[in-house]
Parts: sequence; C-alpha cells; structure tokens
Amino acid sequence: MATRIDEILAERRRKIEELTRLGIDLYPARSQKDAANGEVVANFPKYEGKSLNLTGRIVSWREHGKLTFGHLYDQSGKIQLFVRADGIEPTSKEKQTLGFADLKLLDVGDFIQVRGEIVKTKTGEVSVLVATIKLLTKSLRPLPEKWVGIKDPETAFRKRYLDLLMSPEKKERFIRKAKFWEANRKFMKDHGFIEVETPILETTTGGADARPFVTHMNALDQDFYLRISTELFEKRLLAGGFEKIYTLGPNFRNEGMDDEHLPEFYQLEWYWAYADYRAGMKFVKEMYRYVAKEVYGRTKFTSRGMTYDLADDWEEIDYVKIIKEKLGVDIFSSTDGAMLKVVKAKGLKLPGDINRVRLIDNLWKLVRKEIAGPAFLINEPKFMSPLAKSKPDNPELTERFHVIIAGSELGNGYSELNNPVDQRERFEEQQKAREEGDEEAQMMDPDFVEMLEYGMPPTCGWGHSERLFWFLEDVSAREGTFFPAMRVKMADNN
Repeated sequence: MATRIDEILAERRRKIEELTRLGIDLYPARSQKDAANGEVVANFPKYEGKSLNLTGRIVSWREHGKLTFGHLYDQSGKIQLFVRADGIEPTSKEKQTLGFADLKLLDVGDFIQVRGEIVKTKTGEVSVLVATIKLLTKSLRPLPEKWVGIKDPETAFRKRYLDLLMSPEKKERFIRKAKFWEANRKFMKDHGFIEVETPILETTTGGADARPFVTHMNALDQDFYLRISTELFEKRLLAGGFEKIYTLGPNFRNEGMDDEHLPEFYQLEWYWAYADYRAGMKFVKEMYRYVAKEVYGRTKFTSRGMTYDLADDWEEIDYVKIIKEKLGVDIFSSTDGAMLKVVKAKGLKLPGDINRVRLIDNLWKLVRKEIAGPAFLINEPKFMSPLAKSKPDNPELTERFHVIIAGSELGNGYSELNNPVDQRERFEEQQKAREEGDEEAQMMDPDFVEMLEYGMPPTCGWGHSERLFWFLEDVSAREGTFFPAMRVKMADNN
C-alpha cells in the first residue's frame, strides 16, 4: 500500500517528466541575482518601482484563480511573489521560462529565479510583481510541514540543512557564531597578535590532557595523531622569534560526548611572549567583555540556569582552598581512598582504575558546578599542570588560571613553563602515568624539550573553545555545532 510520501514522490516524478517534455532544464548552471530578498524588503523605498532579478527557494505557494502568491526565501530573508495570469511571460524552451498555466509544475522547495517590479500590495507587503519565472533547481522531496518542523533532535542534527531552513532562529544562531569568531579575531589583531597555522597531524601530540585520535599516513607509512591542542607548535614559533601569535581552528579529542564536549571542536589559542599569567588574566577579561558586546550588545547572560555579568568584578578562587572548604579534602595530604569515598558519595561514576590526578580533577568538578562566576580559578597544583610555570613563593602550585562561568571551565591559561630540565621531568611523570593506563596523560616530547634547551622567552598562553559560544547562547554542544558527529545510520530509501 502506497504511503503519503510515496504519492508525493510519484507526483513530483510526473512533474519532472512534464517539465522535461516542455524542454525546461531542471538544473541549469546559470542564474542572475540583482539583490538579496531581505535587503529589498528592508529598504523598499530604494527599490520601489525597479525591475529586479531575485532568486531563492519557494517556501509557500498558493493559487487563487488568475492569481498566484508565494514567498521566495534566500539567506537574507523572504519576499512575497505576486503573479497575475496576464502579467507573466509564457512558457518558452528558448527562454527557459514558465508561463502561468505551467506554474502548477512548481513545488514548495524548488529554487527559482523571478524578474519583476518591486511593489507593495494592498495589504502593505513588499512584493515582486512577477513578469518571468525560471526554474533553477527542482526539489524531488517535500520539505517538512511548516508548522511542525523537525521535532526529533537527532533528525535535526542529521539533516541540519532542513533544520536551518525550517527554523530561521537556528540559522541566526550560526550567523552569530560567525560573528563570535570574527570578534575574537578582531580583538587579537587590534592587540598586535598574528594568526599562524600549525599542523593538524602530529607524530607526538600534547598541550592538553586528552586521548588522541590516531590515523595512518600512507605517504610516510607512519601513524600520526590528530592534534588535541596547538600549544607545543605555537611555542616553537616563540623560540623562532614570534612574540604575539594565535591559532583558530579544529582540535580533536577522542573522548566522550555530552552537553559541553565534542570530539571535534574549534579553539582559539594565543601565546604572548614577555607576559605572565596576571597579564593574561587582565587580557582575557577584556577579551570576553569585548566579544560579548560585539556579538550580543550586552555582558549579562543566563546559562545553565545561572546568571552572570562579564562586566562585574571577577572573583579569584583558590583551587586547593575551595576543595578543602567545600568537600573537606586536602588534596596534598588526603589519601586516594578518602578522596574516592567523597567522589562516590556525590554519586559520580568513575572507571575501575583511576589515578590521584583524575580523582582530584573530579573533586574540583563537583565544586565547580555551584560557581556562577565570572571567576578565575588560580593556584592549581604542579602535578595537575605539566606545562605551567611554578609559583616562585610556592613551587608546588602553578601560575595557571581558568575562567569559571555557569559551573564550567570556559578557558585555560598559564605562565608557560620554559625550563627544559623541569619540563623533561614533568613529561617523564606524565609518560609514567600513560604507561600505567592513563590514556589522557601527556606524551613525552623530546623535540619540544630540545627546543626549550635552545631557549623560549617567558610567555603567557591561553586557549578557549567554542564552548564559550555555547554557553553565551545557552545551548548544548551539538545544538551549537552545524554538523556534530553522529553514529552511522542506514539510509532511508524513501
């Protein structure tokens, strides 16, 4: 028994046959567009009475005797089409036009080009009084119902093109995302930073605690890692004479997926020679405020049920002290068993084998959930920060700082470790942890240590990802990404 979709597909195939019989090209290469639809609507006095070529997708189409109305949608917005039976050119194979009698061969979803005078109807709607219509792309499948859209989130992620088409507010979100990165770039440029590129494929990966993806390069017959951070290569450029640099691009971490994490994400990392973490904290505060104002025109937001204002004073939170204050755990003296007991009492599920560093990290995550911010987390222990410089007055702590907003970390930086002896020792500790089963521990990188032996200036480094954008929008990671990774699904052949 034929379904409704089967009937629709059959009807569209019939229309295709008829259009082909008329000599109409279903998918021509050339078109003409004189203005954006939204631009014409927004600036009607400028275009009133002019004859323009406009293009886009048909999103509504209704016939009323000798009149046909529709709406033509492009990236800028939509404009009404007003077609009179006696005012439109006839069907012509030579001109590739469709006359009034053949408009029934068009469907919602088709891309067309129209030419006509820009007018206002009696109802006051800016419209095109159509003189010619040309088919640009014939749609074979029907679009989702306008008032229903795509209700299933998984379908929306898999068919993002339909989701964006049926939900203009989501399209606007991604336009804001583009503005978000533009604002980041402008801030860096205005402060004298140069954008640089670094490898995505690395023989040794590092710069963060994360499990990497592995791939194989046939040309060299060698395994490579997809980068988890740009840090170690950017620091090599500092040794090469650069002083203010940044990268903006994708990183890859072979880890879990949740509302705040994706295996593939965009991140900005900058490095500033002759600056320390205190200068970095001041810079980041200014940057976040600037980006918020540029993109949203405000500094006050609500994310994950917490309200915060980036214009407020930013609290400084001591890593060791707050864990002891909130959970009664001294991370330097408490046993692993005592810490594990606290973690389990809070309902966290951990893998069978977990080392001290991961235990402490989970304790901090418990505390972090209650902090609205904006705040800086400071004084993180040395054994938690293999690339950060130790504090002169307390070598067990580091000059590291995180931005805490709405219960999450939205950026990380520090005074960069540039002592090659110290760095080698920390890499060796990390490598030992890897050999004991910690797949997120950092790898030994002898080439990086050798670079430090030649000398790298004192430096502050920082990185924040698109997670900041997700929080400003108050959406999940997948909702804030065009095409999040999805499990392969058998194709629907309907």
